Amino acid sequence: MKRGNSIFAKAYLVLALIFFYAPILYVVVFSFNESKSLTNFTGFSLQWYEKMFENRTMMEALYFTIVIALIATVVSTIVGTITAIGLSKSRRIVKEFVTQVNNLPMMNPEIVTAIGFMLFFSSFMIETGFMTLLIAHIVFCIPYVMLSIIPKLRQLDENLAEAALDLGCTPMQALTKVIIPQIMPGIISGALIAFTMSFDDFVISYFTTGPGVNNISIYVYTMYKRINPSINALSSIIIFVITIVLIIVNVVPLIKERGRKKYEESV
Repeated sequence: MKRGNSIFAKAYLVLALIFFYAPILYVVVFSFNESKSLTNFTGFSLQWYEKMFENRTMMEALYFTIVIALIATVVSTIVGTITAIGLSKSRRIVKEFVTQVNNLPMMNPEIVTAIGFMLFFSSFMIETGFMTLLIAHIVFCIPYVMLSIIPKLRQLDENLAEAALDLGCTPMQALTKVIIPQIMPGIISGALIAFTMSFDDFVISYFTTGPGVNNISIYVYTMYKRINPSINALSSIIIFVITIVLIIVNVVPLIKERGRKKYEESV
């Protein structure tokens, strides 16, 4: 009975992996297709990568996507980290209230948040464009950063900051040299989630952007009725970059840990 369950679990895992990764592999393979066909591979070619870089509209969309994602990630990570640290030293009633407010954007359907942003900007007669899009991305990224950092703060000793102050650290040194290094894994995770959410967002971006400012999600939406294999090329590059980043994020800590263990053993 147990063996049968084990086989079923492995088969289910294999099917799940195929379901998730087969479409990604399909996109990568057909980005090298010689023809426009998305079902028949006629030969290897790099023409769609060349046309992608020649497509000014697509490059502008990619530029806005990356710039907004990077700025939103940096700002939301700084604000989310400071807020989470301050919240950890606040009273319980304040913690619970802010936590509930922080969870609200994540629990809300994106369409509700998007309409809320749109009504807010239109009520104050703010012209939509790059800044409104950036502000919206920063706002909805902050809760994800805080959600990643708060559990790390809960694992810290409550007296850690006070001990650092007693040993001669200034408040800023206690923050930058004691607290932040201890919660760095949570900060990195929050930053990566914020970047992914900003890079991938469509609904909120669609309602808060203006003429001439589109990200990749909006651009792909406008092209979905027309066959454009250059989209496959762009998607393949994004997949490649994300894979490299994930490898670096996961491998570098392992290399550092091995180096630290070897140093301790040698000493």
